[in-house]
Amino acid sequence: MRAIATGMLATALLLPLQAAAKIDVAIPEVSDAIETNVRAFLSLTRYADRDDVTPEVMSRLQRRIVTETRQALEPLGFYEPEVTYEVKQEGDLWRVTIHIQPGRPVRLSEVNINVVGPGANDRAIRELLAEQEIKPGLRLNHGTYDRVKGNLVRVAKQEGYLEARITRHDLVIDRAERRANVDLEADTGERYLFGEINIAQDVITDEAMRRLLRMHPGDPYTLDTLLRTQYVLDDTQYFSVVDIESGDPDPVTRTVPMTVTAEPSRKHRYAAAVGYGTDTKARGKFTWDNRRVNQDGHKFKLELLGSSIVTDLTGRYIVPVMDIALEKLEFTGTLRDEELGDTRSKRAEVSAGLTQVLGRWQRVLRVAVAEEESIEADGTSSTNFYIVPSVGFSTLPSYIIGSRRRPYSFAAELRGSPETLGSDASFLQLRMKGERIFDITELWHLHLRGELGISRIAATSDLPTSQRFFAGGENSVRGFALNELSPKDDQGRTVGGRNLATGTFEVVRDLPRNFGIAAFYDFGNAFDEFRKPELQYSAGLGARYNIAVASFGVDVAQALSEPGRSPRVHLYIATQF
Repeated sequence: MRAIATGMLATALLLPLQAAAKIDVAIPEVSDAIETNVRAFLSLTRYADRDDVTPEVMSRLQRRIVTETRQALEPLGFYEPEVTYEVKQEGDLWRVTIHIQPGRPVRLSEVNINVVGPGANDRAIRELLAEQEIKPGLRLNHGTYDRVKGNLVRVAKQEGYLEARITRHDLVIDRAERRANVDLEADTGERYLFGEINIAQDVITDEAMRRLLRMHPGDPYTLDTLLRTQYVLDDTQYFSVVDIESGDPDPVTRTVPMTVTAEPSRKHRYAAAVGYGTDTKARGKFTWDNRRVNQDGHKFKLELLGSSIVTDLTGRYIVPVMDIALEKLEFTGTLRDEELGDTRSKRAEVSAGLTQVLGRWQRVLRVAVAEEESIEADGTSSTNFYIVPSVGFSTLPSYIIGSRRRPYSFAAELRGSPETLGSDASFLQLRMKGERIFDITELWHLHLRGELGISRIAATSDLPTSQRFFAGGENSVRGFALNELSPKDDQGRTVGGRNLATGTFEVVRDLPRNFGIAAFYDFGNAFDEFRKPELQYSAGLGARYNIAVASFGVDVAQALSEPGRSPRVHLYIATQF
């Protein structure tokens, strides 16, 4: 009896092990969208990794395959599919193969999407409608239809129409004719405005804080304004934590009260960094920031930079003015020792500059007083005194002014040093730089970049070394070393030129996970006469990694105008505009 009992116990213990099984589901010869949706609907999917799938459980699951597969295909526009399946058991594994013939899809026939209300002509809403995610001739996709409905309300609310709603949403499907009609209507309702703004902080004065805000009572209540305010407050480095909280909307006054709470950041910040670049070789940097000299938001910054080609000590005292997030009065002192090609510049300079915002442009008025020793390639040197007033204009970054990412950037500066003000030599100089991005397709982009410099002076030797033009390097003509391209003396040594012209054509292909690859063609040089610029050329390939406001990568460039050169590697860093 004991032996029989022992045998029965062993059998009982083994039965669950023999019955335990997992499920492998294959859905061949269909699109990724169909396979993903089918797997999401199948009961089999929920049992795939379980170890208690008995023949009885499997029998129940497989009876649902056809119905669940059909249900999964309907949201994708396939209402008459042919579905068959095969089930095989291989040891402790169930293999299920589902064969699907989707059939002819239901296509959109008539599409009517309408927005009414005060926000019907809002730019963001017009752009959403212009995307035409659903239009006649396209296959019906319930997910796309639901997304368009949701986007109409979402975008309207982001623009301040907090009572926006869908007032009509008819989707009529004719299975026999395989067509569908869409009739959507959204009502934006009235726009809400920013109401009273309460501020809780003791970091800077209340007046200075309010001048930082991008939102003001009576302005349209938009998500973009909230995000820009958050960005500006974070970017000042005055605060460690910023919390912007919306109160309950008032349906009578159609306003939204706001509360801004901020806590101070560390007043002093010290930073040190070391690195290596293809142009600068080994380099190091030390920075001391006094982020809040006083409650008016004044700042002081001391920066020491050292590398194989430049040593720089710069101190800056910054006084915010007007729009204190973007406009400032800046006093700067600099000691700089720099190699430029085969020449060298040792400069002591003090300057004062006023930065102002004019619409979507930034203007900088500046005057610098400098004493510079220029050491020429042949070893001769001269020391000169210069007073250099200048005016510059540049486009503001899109994320600061609150618009979609602008596909271009441009900067221009006019500077001069008249002898009538006490300078040892007179010169006039214009510098311009621009970039433009063209989206060829969603994944392919064309980047254009150009730089132009023009100097008016009697002789290049009268131009301070720091004001001469050089080309070559990672942000110029790749394939050549930093500042390698310029006019040369009788011994073949680069001495800098009065003029500059460079350009880049670059095609970029986006890859998953913010990566990309690029192919580029660079040209340009620094020269004295525009009549014979002797341009240099290069081409190469690169890899990119993109984040919100910058891209990083590496380029391998080959000089084309000077055969026999080896390819040159350049690190790539660029900001978005």
